[in-house]
Amino acid sequence: MSHLIVYLPLESPGPATLYGYAVASDRRAVAGAAGSSGVGNAANAPVALLPRPPQSGGEVVAVVPLAALSWHRVTLPQGAGSTSTRLRAVLDGLLEERMLDDPETLHFAVQPQARAGATVWVAACDRSWLRGAVEALEAAGRPVSRIVPEFAPELSPAPQPTLYAVGTPEQASLVTTGQSADSGVTVLPLTRAGLALALPADLDANATAIVAEPAVADLAEQLFQRPVRLEQPAQRWQRAAAAPWDLAQFDLARSGRRRALKQWGAVGQAFLYTPQWRALRWGVGLLLVGNLVGLNAWAWHERSALEGQRAAVRQILTQTFPDVRVVVDAPVQMEREVAMLRQATGAVSGRDLETILGALSTVTPAGKSINAIEYGAGEVRVKGLALSPDAIRALSGAGYTARIDGDSLLVRQETAP
Repeated sequence: MSHLIVYLPLESPGPATLYGYAVASDRRAVAGAAGSSGVGNAANAPVALLPRPPQSGGEVVAVVPLAALSWHRVTLPQGAGSTSTRLRAVLDGLLEERMLDDPETLHFAVQPQARAGATVWVAACDRSWLRGAVEALEAAGRPVSRIVPEFAPELSPAPQPTLYAVGTPEQASLVTTGQSADSGVTVLPLTRAGLALALPADLDANATAIVAEPAVADLAEQLFQRPVRLEQPAQRWQRAAAAPWDLAQFDLARSGRRRALKQWGAVGQAFLYTPQWRALRWGVGLLLVGNLVGLNAWAWHERSALEGQRAAVRQILTQTFPDVRVVVDAPVQMEREVAMLRQATGAVSGRDLETILGALSTVTPAGKSINAIEYGAGEVRVKGLALSPDAIRALSGAGYTARIDGDSLLVRQETAP
């Protein structure tokens, strides 16, 4: 399963605007662009020339650059998260005094699993810019599944503090993602003064992990006086895509149903493709195959039993009536042959008038008079006779049905013998 990770440009998107991108084989391993294997550098291309993720399981993840976002710490009041409209209005009120721009022109997104009454991180960026970049990808046939920040505040204490050296030798920056619960994403110059501001006074610089882009790795090693761990931009984007953040909220979130489907889709993708679920996938597959084989075997057995019964009925028909050479519908043909035999011998059947009247006489109370009797097609119509429910049940036990039709009682045999 492959994912397309797109690094959004800071300028307004156009046909010639270049998007950074990388293709990830899953959410942990990045395959470098331009067909390289392993982890490679990201490539740039206009939106129309970006790779397409596969139709089954692939997704497009948009990464918002560090410079496009600002981070704010707010406490959500009780009831703020009852609806998305209410939460957006609450954020407008909480952040209005902190923002230089009108909140109506900004897009806000709260941290994952934010709860009313808790202190949370809120990301803010230009709404029209973000919407334009997402719509350009959708128009090019690369609909965005998730929007993630390039750097985000740490939501849980990190096992080791980490500093990131990014940029170019001319504009090198030092990025921290939260040395404490109240410090979010901080961008400082890659200098000794910036390092002093980035690290708390009680934290040893040697106990901090240093991650640097290749372009500024030499500067970082000179500053820290020790080797640094190299990280390509594609690796950083992949790490951002694997985080739980999703900035597609409020007007960028199509609907609650779409978000639910997106979450279920992510769960399904993890089940189908991640190695830790391989044993369960094999178990489910073997269970399905076993059930399929068992159902086919049971169906074959039932078909064989039914065909055996049909063969037995055909054999009884041909043995009882040797003149029948071709069997089309054994029960119908047997009924026809029995009726012809009865007619030839003069025997009565359960559908004859005298037989039906005999059965009717056994349940008719003494002294009852009948106005008229009509017979036709194995059915007797008796006028002027009303039977009790017990009498009708007694007729049914004898193999006859009786029902009231106007002022008449209709009696006929349920099934021919």
